[in-house]
This record gives sequence, structure tokens and C-alpha cells, in this order.
Amino acid sequence: MGEGYEVTGAGQERLRRWRLVLGGGPADGTGCALSGRDAAMDGALAALYGKGDKPPAGRTGRDRSAGLGGSAPSVARWLGDIRTYFPSSVVQVMQRDAIDRLGLATLLLEPEMLEAVEADVHLVGTLLSLNKAMPETTRETARAVVRKVVEDLEKRLATRTRATLTGALDRSARVSRPRHHDIDWNRTIAANLKNYLPEYRTVVPERLIGYRRASQSVKKEVVLCVDQSGSMAASVVYASVFGAVLASMRSVSTRLVVFDTAVVDLTDQLDDPVDVLFGTQLGGGTDINRALAYCQSRITRPAETVVVLISDLYEGGIRDEMLKRVAAMKASGVQFVTLLALSDEGAPAYDREHAAALAALGAPAFACTPDLFPEVMAAAIEKRPLPIPDAV
Repeated sequence: MGEGYEVTGAGQERLRRWRLVLGGGPADGTGCALSGRDAAMDGALAALYGKGDKPPAGRTGRDRSAGLGGSAPSVARWLGDIRTYFPSSVVQVMQRDAIDRLGLATLLLEPEMLEAVEADVHLVGTLLSLNKAMPETTRETARAVVRKVVEDLEKRLATRTRATLTGALDRSARVSRPRHHDIDWNRTIAANLKNYLPEYRTVVPERLIGYRRASQSVKKEVVLCVDQSGSMAASVVYASVFGAVLASMRSVSTRLVVFDTAVVDLTDQLDDPVDVLFGTQLGGGTDINRALAYCQSRITRPAETVVVLISDLYEGGIRDEMLKRVAAMKASGVQFVTLLALSDEGAPAYDREHAAALAALGAPAFACTPDLFPEVMAAAIEKRPLPIPDAV
């Protein structure tokens, strides 16, 4: 700023914010000095987003060339600092950046480190990728972190999912010649209003609309076929939660299959999505054809089955065979849904050629948020067009 010019009020606050963003280098142009809590916040930012790896002796956090170093104690202190100075949503982003930029994933194998982090879906994905390298001393702490995230997701998603799908199941089970106690009177009257006889003040129904109670028997079979390659970590977490919710509904028979180059059926563990998640192995190759072959072999009522493939479609198996299997399932009456991702992150990098080929078969591939997933499943159950987002 020019000499003799004093900035006060809102202007000073803007300079303070720009100073925190720019990092205090000689060219940042703010001329703003930080102290107290602001200096501590700046130090936490500098440790992650600075240019170097480790602060030289005597250098403070106000210089953006600081770093976290490689020691667990310094990282643990930093994790505590960012939770003190920033809101949870910002903490989660900074943790993710620290893992990506500074290679801190292996430090999460230490129980003390896990106790200091802010748990979210992305952290769960990182922990699952480290599952095989995790020592027993860390495993229980990791399971506690994963369970907290899973329980939070279930609270957010379960009620709406059950309500949406129960309605879809009831509607899909309507019959044209119902028994008396199965007649849906509201819909029957609405469908026959043209037959109203004013002299008798009554409706003469030509067509009865009814439904069977969804709770009487299994009405639909759902197969979740989930790619567990490393890029699909968040989708694996959400699919496990939704799988557990669906499995809790008596009118739906749910199967959960995860795959890379091998295929693993985790249906028996669906009562506990934490067990499901620790039964996955993130990373490795991809053989979609092999996974679909397994799912196809388990279908007994194709007209009442919904298959949901969750994958970025980078096929390492036999492409033509994969497409033939999808076509065969659809021809038999299976409702086939292709999701490029089941997360809040949007569409990942994906194989556009395979996506186009599936679309040509009537199974368009699109990214789906967890909030949209119940509506997608309801549409598939009722055999109506899927609510595909505009941007695919």
C-alpha cells in the first residue's frame, strides 16, 4: 500500500485474508503482519502448502517454505492445530492434500495418528487401501474410525432410501385383477372418474387397480457389482452403506459383489458394512466381464432383478464379452444400471468408448450422488426412465 495510507475496518479484514492466502512472501503486496491466532493459522497452512519439505532451524510458520517433515509427532501436532483453527469441511480438504502432497498415508498406520484425524469418506478410502499393511495395533483404531463414518452415512441416507424404495416396490407390485382387500381405492377411483354416474352419485369402475403388500414376500432382487480399483474408493464406501440399507428391507434380496481381477461376493457380511469394507481390497486391475459373468450366474428371476454396475469402465478383461453379457441380461428382462461413480465427487476419468457402447445397449453410464441413488433405484424397480443428471 502507499505510504501514509491507513487501512481500517473491512479493508483491513480483506488484507488479513489475502495475507493468509498469499503466504507473506515479499511479493504478496499486502504489507499485513500476522500475530497470535492468525500467525498460528498461517503456520498450519505454510506447513502443508509451502515450497519446501522441512523448516530450517529458527524459521517460523510465517514463511511459506515450512513443511511437516516426516515425523509422526509433528504431523500429529499439525492435525491437532488444523482442527483447532479451521472448520471440519476445511480440515478434511487439508488432510486429503497432506496425504496426496506429502505422502503421509503410511503415518496413518499409527493409532495415535488416527485418533487425531477428522474422519470422512476419503479418509476411509485411504485406510482401506492400507488395510493389508495395517498392523494389529492399528486395526481396531482404524475400524473405529471407519465405523463412525459409516454410522454417520447411514443416519443421513437410510430413512429416505427405505421410504423411496418402499413406495417404488408397492407401485411396481400393483396388479390389474386384485382381490378385494388388495384394491388401491384411491387410484382405482381416479382412473375411473370418466365413468361417474351423476344420477347415482357413484363411479362404476371398469378397471380395478391393486397391489400386493411388499412385505409379504421378496419382490425385487438387487445386485450391486462394485469396482474396487483404487480410483473407486469413495464409491466402495457408499455402495457398502447402501448395500446394508437394502439388505435390511425384507422385500428386497440384495447381493454385493466387489471385483478387481478377482471377484468376491460379500453378501454374507451385509449386516455390517464395516466388515464389508474391510473385506475389500482397493487397488489392482479390473475385469468387469468376469464380475458380470458371476452376477449373471446368480440371477434366478431376471424380470424382477436390478443389476447396478459401479465402475469407471476401464476394462482389463474381454470387452466384447462384457457387452454381450449386458445385452443378454437386458434381453432377459434385467434392469441394468451403470454408474461411473457413487459419490459426491462427480464423474471420474472413465472409458468413454465403453460408456458409449453401454449407452447404445440402453444402459447409459453416469455419475450418481448418494442423494440421487434412491431415486435411481426407485426408477429401476418401477422400470421407468432413470433420472440421469444433465452432465454425464
